[in-house]
Amino acid sequence: MRALFLTKALLVMLLLANTTAWGKTVTDLLGRQVAIPDNPSRLFLGESRLLYTLALLEPGNPAQRVVGWPGDLPRYDAQSWEKYTAAFPAIAQIPRLGDGGPRTLNAEAILPLKPDLVILPRLAKTSTEDEALQQTLERAGIPVIYVDLRVELLKNTLPSIRLLGEVLNRTERAATFSAFYQQHMDAISQRLAHYHGQKPTVMLHLHLGRRDTCCTTAVGGNLGELLAFAGGDNIAADSIQRVYGELNPEKVLAANPNVYIATGMAGPEGKRFSTLMLGPDVSEQQAQNSFTTLLQHEPILSHLRAVQQGRAWSMWHNFYLSPYHVVMVEMFAKALYPDLFADLQPQDTLKQLYQQFLPIEFSGTFWSHIAHER
Repeated sequence: MRALFLTKALLVMLLLANTTAWGKTVTDLLGRQVAIPDNPSRLFLGESRLLYTLALLEPGNPAQRVVGWPGDLPRYDAQSWEKYTAAFPAIAQIPRLGDGGPRTLNAEAILPLKPDLVILPRLAKTSTEDEALQQTLERAGIPVIYVDLRVELLKNTLPSIRLLGEVLNRTERAATFSAFYQQHMDAISQRLAHYHGQKPTVMLHLHLGRRDTCCTTAVGGNLGELLAFAGGDNIAADSIQRVYGELNPEKVLAANPNVYIATGMAGPEGKRFSTLMLGPDVSEQQAQNSFTTLLQHEPILSHLRAVQQGRAWSMWHNFYLSPYHVVMVEMFAKALYPDLFADLQPQDTLKQLYQQFLPIEFSGTFWSHIAHER
């Protein structure tokens, strides 16, 4: 009897030890403590463009654990989608729930995929639908964590990388990329700390050519805070207190900024929402021609001092929701302070990022510059 008792006790102890080994608690980017599997193998992502970040952390197929996501990556970045599905055909077979982002999701569609963890992006605006999705999933026993790679980028990018590294058991890769990111960000801030001249005024124009109104911009977060970090005096800062907002034409003309920066993300065929061509597979000539053509058809923009004096830049919009934005910060700095950052080579930084961290080859054009008087 004593031997049987000891055997049962040992089995209980082993079971408890095994249960402990298969679970851990993490703190997500909303400050929530969440119990998750020790090694989650069935992820649902609230945004397929989270693949940009997974690719930094997961060796081989970066979506190897993903069982579902929305269709925002093929919709908004067809070039990167084609690169990843060519390299890893299994990615194309992952179920897509709608063509948009997180707000198109519902728990009823996610539950049949049997995820063991759902990773959602923090958004600039929350809604009751967002909270309902989280609560329904958690009631079904599926843990939900949030990352922030699109709102408070300076505060939350590295914590999000560390969190994902912990979740995926890729802490060493997360630390290696974090060091790369911090080194490049520190180089910008340290040089600006010794600059005591006047800050150049700058207009940040999101989605040039995609919308009829003038002009969508970012201020209190996202690319707006990266622009401030790089030393720009945003002309929208005194009138827009949110992350995103609209500049009216009168405001733009009155400000007449020193520097103009537009974003876009169309492919070589000008597909999807914009004809501002930037990103993988886009040639320098295609990027330059599309930018020049769009400005020529915008009377307000074409008459700005920045455009006429050769201080107009276009940059790949999808930098805005990945840690690759470290390269965009370098571009901002170079556009704003060409003399101070004359030796800075963002192209080399981007190529290094690809070569050191990503599983696909570098290609394409991610910015263009109108350098001559018109």
